[in-house]
Amino acid sequence: MTHLSYERKVFLLALAGGLSAVVVALVLLWFGDFTPKVQWTLTTVVIAAWIGFGFATRERIVRPLQTLSNLIAALAEGDFSIRARHAWSDEALGLAYFEVNQLTELLRHQRLGAVEATALLQKVTEEIDVAIFAFDGSGHLKLVNRAGARLLGRSEVELLDHAASELRLDDLLSGETPRLIEATYPGATGRWELRRGQFRQEGREHDLLVLSDLSRTLREEERQAWKRLVRVLSHEINNSLAPIKSLSYSAAKIVAQHDGPEWKDDVARSLEVIGARADALVRFMQSYARLARLPPPQREPLNVRAWVRRVAALDTRVPVDVQPGPDVTVHADSDQLDQLLINLLANAADAALETDGAVRTRWGVKNSHLELQIEDDGPGITESTNLFVPFYTTKPRGTGIGLVLSRQIAEAHGGTLTLANREDGTGCRVTVTLPL
Repeated sequence: MTHLSYERKVFLLALAGGLSAVVVALVLLWFGDFTPKVQWTLTTVVIAAWIGFGFATRERIVRPLQTLSNLIAALAEGDFSIRARHAWSDEALGLAYFEVNQLTELLRHQRLGAVEATALLQKVTEEIDVAIFAFDGSGHLKLVNRAGARLLGRSEVELLDHAASELRLDDLLSGETPRLIEATYPGATGRWELRRGQFRQEGREHDLLVLSDLSRTLREEERQAWKRLVRVLSHEINNSLAPIKSLSYSAAKIVAQHDGPEWKDDVARSLEVIGARADALVRFMQSYARLARLPPPQREPLNVRAWVRRVAALDTRVPVDVQPGPDVTVHADSDQLDQLLINLLANAADAALETDGAVRTRWGVKNSHLELQIEDDGPGITESTNLFVPFYTTKPRGTGIGLVLSRQIAEAHGGTLTLANREDGTGCRVTVTLPL
């Protein structure tokens, strides 16, 4: 069976629409009282007009469809510069042209936005100081930024399409993420944070590797930690060495200038002060050693209600109002948590004594964590920047390690410790969170 094209069907339908009129006209012409010359002339004109209007009808229908087809083909090819003329919305064909033009403009704006976003992403990827690698499903490198190429000691063109095993990156495509690794590459050696993810491009899955160099950050943190440590140690040691030096000089001078027994009392007092300062220095170093060598927590079930009530009864200077809370249990080191709560309640009691205030504690469960709060009616926090600086204290007999040790214990249990001034009154609020 012969297949008729769309154009031929339109042409035949146009001819069929005028066929009855043409037949009637020819019958009247040939059976009427006309000369043969008139009959042949009019027959030629009628048939020519009939066929001509058929072709014209076909063109009026087929040409707009071809125009629409060309516009759609241009959109498919990414050419958004072509527009249809006579796009009037008050007729069917013009409305179709109008909608295609609107679609072309929309796609042009989206294409421009995508190109600009891609260019921005590429610029950020190139400038960021993080090594980025993308591997296809077969483990071959398909994308690398400037930092990644610098890390591997080769240009981006030389690295592309190489297997991960050839680049010594195959072990990074498996295992947990994020994680810290220590590795040596042609361009650098140090500690890195590895993050891995997946994305799809052209329907195929790719692995994305991101390596962040932590060595510089760790060195800066280490330098700052040493500066703080030297500052604190210098302060404490100088506080002890200054009177020791002065009293030693005074005792030596007394011994040199006096022959009688009266100098013994002065020397004894000097030696007593020297011994006291030496003991203070020893206690300071022991406190620092204790802070630096906190053992890992030995976890066991601990009932929160019993724990809080037991520790709250130890300090009798200010009665602690233990407000009721849910009956929950945490898995933690009871000795370390006792020390944490003793330190916090002692600080709250010291603050409350300054204003003849009270101390309150309560607990609850929030986001699968125990949230313990301790409030006091004291003067509040006046110097928040040095709260967790080791050995910094405003108390005459303070050691300056209570808060630092407490936060270290909380973080060792996977929790947090924060301090802030109360919003509902004077005083301070300490919040401790621990995972249940």
